[in-house]
Amino acid sequence: MELIVSKQDFVRLMALRPPAELQAELELSIVVPAESVDPAVVTLGSRVRYQDENTGQIREIEIVSPEEADMASDRVSVFTPVGTALFGLSAGNGTNWDFPDGSVRRLNILHVSQATKSCHPAD
Repeated sequence: MELIVSKQDFVRLMALRPPAELQAELELSIVVPAESVDPAVVTLGSRVRYQDENTGQIREIEIVSPEEADMASDRVSVFTPVGTALFGLSAGNGTNWDFPDGSVRRLNILHVSQATKSCHPAD
């Protein structure tokens, strides 16, 4: 499955030196202007409701840059395994992802909502 990434997110994340898994995904992604990204695609600042097929658990998080992460507020860094797994996918899609404990989990994206435009300046 091809990942869609805004130019703004691509440049920002590559400057932060992402973990190898995310960097590989970014290098294979389709990079487009921010205004061309479908609102159903997970970007920085997206709120994502997803289900872990292995456990049945449904969770809602916001995908953020590492310095904005706050687990108590469900703000998850894109550099975490779950953040990397969901980034660039769209609602209705899923992915298998290797987690640090050695398990492989199937995550299905149920819904994506975007932050207000003021949070994402133009490219």
